[in-house]
Amino acid sequence: MITAFRANARDHRASVLVAALSSAFGVALLATTNILSAYISSTELGESTTVQIVLAIVAGIFFVIAVYVGAIVTTNTFATVIAGRTRTIALLRLIGSSATAQRRSVAGEGLAVGAIGSLAGGASAAVLALVAVRVFTAVGVLPDLSYPVLTPGLLVPVVAVLLTTWLASWIGSRRVLSVTPIQALGAAQERPAEAVRSRGRLAVSLILLVPGIVLLVAGVLLGLGAFNGTGVAFLIELGPYGVLVSMVGGILSFTGIIQAAPLFLPAVLRAVGALFGRDAAGRLAAANAVRNPERSSRTAIGLVIGVTLVTMFVVAIQSWLDMIHSAAKKEPGLYEGTENILIVTMVVFSVLVGFSALIAAVGVVNSLSLSVMQRRRELGLLRALGLSAAQVRRMILAESVQLTVAAVLTGLVLGAAYGWIGAQALLGQIPGGGLVVPAVPWPFLALIVVAAAALAVTASVAPTRRATRVSPVEALAVE
Repeated sequence: MITAFRANARDHRASVLVAALSSAFGVALLATTNILSAYISSTELGESTTVQIVLAIVAGIFFVIAVYVGAIVTTNTFATVIAGRTRTIALLRLIGSSATAQRRSVAGEGLAVGAIGSLAGGASAAVLALVAVRVFTAVGVLPDLSYPVLTPGLLVPVVAVLLTTWLASWIGSRRVLSVTPIQALGAAQERPAEAVRSRGRLAVSLILLVPGIVLLVAGVLLGLGAFNGTGVAFLIELGPYGVLVSMVGGILSFTGIIQAAPLFLPAVLRAVGALFGRDAAGRLAAANAVRNPERSSRTAIGLVIGVTLVTMFVVAIQSWLDMIHSAAKKEPGLYEGTENILIVTMVVFSVLVGFSALIAAVGVVNSLSLSVMQRRRELGLLRALGLSAAQVRRMILAESVQLTVAAVLTGLVLGAAYGWIGAQALLGQIPGGGLVVPAVPWPFLALIVVAAAALAVTASVAPTRRATRVSPVEALAVE
C-alpha cells in the first residue's frame, strides 16, 4: 500500500488535500458545536434542548455534505488517474497480474491517501480549535468556562473521511476491471462513448433518482404539514424534520444525476459547442468534449457540485426571507427581528457552504490538470499535423469554457430546485407560511457564473502550457 502510494504520490496530491479539508471541516464543526453547546448551557437558553438539537442537526447536515462532496471528488480523481494508467495496467496484465490485484493496489493507495489526509486535517483542526478557544477566552469574546474541545468524538470525522476516501478509491478504480492486456499495445485511455452509455448505468441512475425524488417530495409535504389531520401520527411528528428527509432525497437524487452525467451532458455540451464558431480550434474543442463523455463528465461534475451547492444556499436563504416577509404580513408582530437572525445565519452558513465549495473547486482544478497532462500524445499528434501551440492552447481553453458553461447551467438549475425544496421543507409550516415561488437572487448568481468561469480558465492555463512546451516528437513518445 505505502509502496504503491509513494510511486504515484504526485497523482494523489489533490486527493490528500481533499481528505485533509474534509477531515478538518468535520473536526472543526464538531469542536465548534461542543464549544457553542457549553456556552449556551451557561445562558438562559441552556434549559432548552431545542437549541442543542438544532445545533446537532445543522452540524450533521453540513458534515454529511462535506464528506459527500469529498467522496465524489475523490471518486472522480481516482477514475481520472486510472484512465491515465490504462497502458501501464494493461502491461501488468500482459505479464501476468490480475485485474483484482491491480484494483487492490489502487484501493490501497486510496487507504493511504485517506489515512494521511484525514489525520493531518483532523490534527490541524483540533489544534486550531484549542488555540482559538484559549485566545477568545483571553480577549473576552468567550466567557471563562470549561469548554470540551478535545473529545473522543473528534475521531468520528477522521475515521469517516478515511473510510469514505478508501471507498471512493475502490469505486473509482472499477475501471481497472475493464482494462485488457491488449491495450498495452495501444494508446487507449478513455472508453468509447458506446461503452459508457450502457443500460446498467441508466438502471443504477434510476434506482437512485426515483426514491430520491420521492423523498424530496415527501420532505416538502412534511415541511408544509400536509399530513396534519390525516391520522398518520408518525408523519405528523416528523414534520419538523422534513429538511432531513429532503437531505437524504437530495443525496440520492444528486448521486443518480452524477451517475447519469455521461448520458445527458454530451447533449448539453453539443448545444454549447455550436456557439464556438467554425475555426479549427473551436471545432476540435466541440468534438473532443462529446467524443469522450466519461472524461468530460468527470471534469465537469466537480464544477456542477460547487455551483449547485452555492446556488442551493443562496436560493434557500432568499426563499426563507420571502417566506418570512409573507408570513409577517399575515401575522404582524410575530416575526420581529427574525430577518436579522436569518442574515446572521446566512453569514455562518456561507462559511460552511464555502468550505464544501472549496473542496469541489480542488476537484475541478485537479481533474482539468490531469486530463490535459494525460492528453500529451493527443496534443503532440495535433502539433505534428500542423496545429500551432497557440491553436492547441485555444482549443483547450475552448473546451474548458464549453465545460464551464454546461456545468454552470446544470448547477444553476439543480441548485435552484434543491434550494427551494430545502426552504419549503424547513420553514413551510411556520405560522402564516406556505408555498412560495422559488426566489432567485440574480446578483449572487451572476457572481457564481463569473467565479466558475475564472476557476475553469485559470485551472486550464498551467497544464496546457506544460503540455504544449513538449515538442511533438517527445509528446508522441509519451507512455
